Amino acid sequence: PVEVQAQAAALLHSAVRKSSLVEQANMRVELLPALSDNYMYLLIDVDSREAAIVDPVEPIKVVEAVRKHGVKLTTVLTTHHHWDHASGNEKLVRLMPGLKVYGGDDRVDAITKKVSHSNNFKLGSLNVKCLFTPCHTTGHICYYVTKENSTEPPAVFTGDTLFVAGCGKFFEGTAEQMYKALIETLGRLPPETRVYCGHEYTVSNLKFARHVEPDNEAIQKKLAWAKEKCSNGEPTIPSTLADEFTFNPFMRVK
Repeated sequence: PVEVQAQAAALLHSAVRKSSLVEQANMRVELLPALSDNYMYLLIDVDSREAAIVDPVEPIKVVEAVRKHGVKLTTVLTTHHHWDHASGNEKLVRLMPGLKVYGGDDRVDAITKKVSHSNNFKLGSLNVKCLFTPCHTTGHICYYVTKENSTEPPAVFTGDTLFVAGCGKFFEGTAEQMYKALIETLGRLPPETRVYCGHEYTVSNLKFARHVEPDNEAIQKKLAWAKEKCSNGEPTIPSTLADEFTFNPFMRVK
């Protein structure tokens, strides 16, 4: 029974995933854990206190975070149409009428603004650029966020295209498309760009990476670090593009 209790305690402990806040002078990003391993991201423009939410699958959590920060939510950024990313859109729009809902696919729930590659728009003083990365789905969009004259790193919200140390399944595309998305579209962004992905898959991704490159020290170090973070319920996100080129096998295929 003691062993069973210990297992139950460990399970309970690992199930409690904490939110976390990345603060920069140009933007703040709150990581909001959702479902079993998803992330929603509240992106806040520090200057205007205007905010966007990425993939709000659990709308009540989003409303609570918006209230906590005292910001004005204006925008939903949907990476792709899958239910674990887009199924909260309808409810969130009902809870907070007037939201602009961006996406790259007609299958995105409650979409009001369909975007394609290189479309740009503003969130307060932040610039958001849409990057078309079809493969996981044919309409997948990553959102690249910068601020003019800022010395701080930009951010990219990569949905289920790029994960920490991995990439998304090719449900509606080919290996060639994923290569293009990772190496040509995302890989050419500034190396310090912070990567915010759709799921907490880091430990299992790194185990695969270790299998591919057993002698890569960066992988071994990152795996030990990620296991520690996850055991404390802490996110392994964000990473940076520079880091991904050291341990992500799908970025190292060049």
